[in-house]
Amino acid sequence: MLSFTQPLKGMAEFEEIEKSLEKNQGIVQITGCLESQKAHLIHGLSGKTPMRLVIAGDERQAKEIFEDLRFYDKNTMFYPAKDLLFFQADIQGNLLIRQRMCVVKALLEQKELTVVTSIDGCMDYLMPLEEIGKKVLHFYSDSVINMDVLKNTLVQLGYERVGQVEMPGQFSVRGGIVDIYSLTEENPWRIELWGDEVDSIRSFDAESQRSLENLDEIAIYPAVEWNNGKKMVSFVDYFPREKMLLFLDEPNRILENGLGVEEEYAASRTHREEKGEKNLPVQWLCEFSKVQKELNKLRAVSLSALEPRGVEWNFAPEKYNLTVQSVTSYNSSFELLVEDLRKYKKKGYQIALLSGSRTRAERLAKDLQEHELNAFYGSDYDRVINPGEIMVLYGHARKGFEYPLIKFAVITESDIFGQEQKKKKKKKVYNGKRIQDFAELSIGDYVVHEKHGLGIYRGIEKVEVDKVLKDYIKIEYRDGSNLYILATQLDALQKYSGADTAKAPKLNKLGTQEWNRTKSKVKGAVKNIAKELVELYAVRQEKEGYVCGPDTVWQKEFEEMFPYEETEDQLNAIEDTKRDMESTKIMDRLVCGDVGYGKTEVALRAAFKEVQESRQVVYLAPTTILAQQVYNTFVQRMKEFPVRVDLLCRFRTPAQQKKTLQDLKKGQVDVVIGTHRVLSKDVEYKNLGLLIVDEEQRFGVTHKEKIKQLKTNIDVLTLTATPIPRTLHMSLIGIRDMSVLEEPPILFVPYTGPK
Repeated sequence: MLSFTQPLKGMAEFEEIEKSLEKNQGIVQITGCLESQKAHLIHGLSGKTPMRLVIAGDERQAKEIFEDLRFYDKNTMFYPAKDLLFFQADIQGNLLIRQRMCVVKALLEQKELTVVTSIDGCMDYLMPLEEIGKKVLHFYSDSVINMDVLKNTLVQLGYERVGQVEMPGQFSVRGGIVDIYSLTEENPWRIELWGDEVDSIRSFDAESQRSLENLDEIAIYPAVEWNNGKKMVSFVDYFPREKMLLFLDEPNRILENGLGVEEEYAASRTHREEKGEKNLPVQWLCEFSKVQKELNKLRAVSLSALEPRGVEWNFAPEKYNLTVQSVTSYNSSFELLVEDLRKYKKKGYQIALLSGSRTRAERLAKDLQEHELNAFYGSDYDRVINPGEIMVLYGHARKGFEYPLIKFAVITESDIFGQEQKKKKKKKVYNGKRIQDFAELSIGDYVVHEKHGLGIYRGIEKVEVDKVLKDYIKIEYRDGSNLYILATQLDALQKYSGADTAKAPKLNKLGTQEWNRTKSKVKGAVKNIAKELVELYAVRQEKEGYVCGPDTVWQKEFEEMFPYEETEDQLNAIEDTKRDMESTKIMDRLVCGDVGYGKTEVALRAAFKEVQESRQVVYLAPTTILAQQVYNTFVQRMKEFPVRVDLLCRFRTPAQQKKTLQDLKKGQVDVVIGTHRVLSKDVEYKNLGLLIVDEEQRFGVTHKEKIKQLKTNIDVLTLTATPIPRTLHMSLIGIRDMSVLEEPPILFVPYTGPK
């Protein structure tokens, strides 16, 4: 990373800061810092120290620093904070513990590491690192294993015994075969025994059960964290003092949020004690004053925009104020960018220009060269940029920054083209959804368990099983019977949603067939609808559809221009859709996901792929407003490519509609978006290849019959947030393929207003 670190050597303050750190007389204060520039400076100061810990005021800030810092240092990890109010409960299964344990593993095994966390990530008591290291199980290709001891040890380490391992934190035993899905690994391991000796160790795919690679040794890390030992420490104590450097992002914010976390915890604990809850952990939260005291002893750097208050912070006598400026926002004006770059060149600046795509980086470098600028695409990050040069690289930073005194600037793609803000997208409230967070539940709420039916949520209780204390959800059923399920199995519950919310529903009774009978009745009613639909879709399945070719360079470039990070569900849905389009069968796929979960992006990529084959696309929306919104999105995303997108709805004048209809018939319109207007008799296509239907259930019977006529021999992609039972049933029994988007985008803000 010499391209970025070398310019810092020319800064007089940089050398002085390094000397102050060597003296270790307190926290070195650096002011004048800006957003993404902090990550650049952190990386520049990290060179001589193998272990680095970065602490931010809250988790959002920590994640932003982590994303920026990961560009400079791939060996960077994020350590999430526990939910200090719900104590041991991990609402996302064991995901949070898994992320934390991966950091623990890296601290035990790696010699060089950067960890980013928030102040509340440092305030819970933990077992000492060396004690966790002693609990790690090591097995080799010639190990001898006592099966009974192994099973007991795995349970004590927090692993759950199951029939077949499917997710991290599980293990299974079948004769002389032991499958273990270690919490810190991407794939599970299979140990085959010959008597009590290890015959082979290999990793395998949890879904297909196919072997991946043979291994000589494995290390199984705990799947649980302990907070009841004799000697407990904070996360800060996991770092060897003589080998670490601490970075404090905005100490004022750290102080404020640390005290706030402590206050919230005290209030929550008092409330639980008043309600009569027992067995609350004694050593759970480490007081902020104790954490701050430990931080003051470390070799540390404080990064802030303004000079922080010296409240209880052990600041060094030296203070450094850097001259750093934000980069101009060009709002997609390439001319303004070129004008500024010429000024930079005249002053002898070293410019690093970051692009989120290698293809776009190469193209941007060529465009700048055409304007007589000394720009080039670089893949060697250790190549020192000469004065007057512009090096265009593949990389990411939230915002650009400039050091005027050393004449070095970093410009990002978001500075040039503008960063699309993640909108606070509206999310339909549906009480019957699967519960994702304990905050959604209140004591007394009606809940439905997938196997036992309707009950009442009565809170969380601690229960000791096999000498391991865990949180259990208590559900009350009819006649006073209670069911206890692990807090990590929260996804087995749904909130009750009934038609008559004013009337109390009848609870199910445990140990009876009542719930199974209810489910059977529903299944029977669904089967009655299947016959007519099977006939329709049988005709489609007998025919062969158009086979699209593999992704083109334009397709890849189009997808790289997506300004957000795709969720795993999105990527799976896109891959499934493309696979359908490239096969001989006629596609009929249902993409089901809540509002704001990324269904439109799936449709965009499918439409662009179809257009690459010189085939037309029609997008059918239920309302005029939605049609206009989708049209705006399509135009914005496809503006860099020769794709014509038109709109057919009442927002268009008769003359505009007539022109669109004529060009559709000639094949000059690639994508047409509209309401039921696109189903009219006067709408003719030259070569229609793909129909995208948004919220099919909102169309009337007449319109649905016209949709069926369109569906006879073209690919169909249906998008919905709330599929009607018929559509959903067809997907579940295989008549239509289905992709489900359950994972919300990062920073997704749910809509909580009226329905």
